[in-house]
Amino acid sequence: MNAIRIGIIGVGQIGKIHLDQYKLIPDAEIVAVCDVNEAEARRVADLYGIPEVYTDYNELLKRDDLDAVDVCLHNNFHAPISIAAMKAGKHVYCEKPIAGTYADGRAMVDASREFGRLLHIQLGTLYRKETKAAKALIEGGELGRVFHARSTGYRRRNRPFVDGYGTPAFTRKETAAGGALFDMGVYHISQMLYLLDLPKVERISGKLYQETDMDPGRRESSGFDVEELAIGLVRFEKGITMDIIESWAVHMNPFEGSSVLGSKGGLRLPVNGPDGNKLTHYSTRCDMDMDTTIDLDAADLRWHRLRADEEAYDSSQHHWIAALQGRVKLLPTAEIALQTMLISEGMYLSDAQGREVSADEVENGLKA
Repeated sequence: MNAIRIGIIGVGQIGKIHLDQYKLIPDAEIVAVCDVNEAEARRVADLYGIPEVYTDYNELLKRDDLDAVDVCLHNNFHAPISIAAMKAGKHVYCEKPIAGTYADGRAMVDASREFGRLLHIQLGTLYRKETKAAKALIEGGELGRVFHARSTGYRRRNRPFVDGYGTPAFTRKETAAGGALFDMGVYHISQMLYLLDLPKVERISGKLYQETDMDPGRRESSGFDVEELAIGLVRFEKGITMDIIESWAVHMNPFEGSSVLGSKGGLRLPVNGPDGNKLTHYSTRCDMDMDTTIDLDAADLRWHRLRADEEAYDSSQHHWIAALQGRVKLLPTAEIALQTMLISEGMYLSDAQGREVSADEVENGLKA
């Protein structure tokens, strides 16, 4: 297969994670990196054997030998740079969330259509073994009519910067736009939207908290003005619902993993990602309640042996490269990410308004 030539924009914590993933894919060729921190950009380029370094993304976008760019910047920078890249004829892979606001995310999706470029958002939970197995069970009719999902994400006390990792950019609205919802909630909400087959959002309720103690010095220097705990309820068309709890910090043992309920069965996923073979299918057989644990490793091994291009679903980067090569159709990650943003922004608006809000209010830009 033809190699896909990529430029990385942003070589901080997330950019390095992306670079490590690309190292696992022979057909991914990183030809340039760009970062305003030239010294770090050159250090990373030397470390990964990347030939070209830029400090201005506009100069990188002038290259005519790039198939795509990978945007690894803070949330509020996603839209302007992604749109500029698509206008310059480059396909775009962007770190989650899609953008800092729903309006910016919508503009990115519109630009993808206008310029005929692929837009892929880093939603890593879609490629986990439990997600693929859950999707197979749902599409195979094992749950019957799916009517409710629960999106859960748990950290007991692991807020960026104030709890000892990451930078203050993660804790400030001016750069990150949101807290636990935008940082981790996007993974779990998007996973549930994918399993629900992306139903249309009608109404959203939300409540946000920042209650857990933190070091006073770190609080002041971080400018911490985002949520550490988010609670929500989403009403979709056709009577489907989803409740949400996402934590950066909470005095509680781990939450149960996310779940999906149907008329004939239910599923519970592992909390915070793969945890052995712990996808559980709940059903009734011959008037007996059955709890079935799915052997995820065996299923994954069999699918890789029998299905063509199964490795194209091993990670977000594997999928991106395979889609650019034309081997598989790109999953609708941009649309899923945009709807995730609609829900998250709806929760913020609901909290500010003190009431349930409609999807139309969010889409039309109602302010808090």
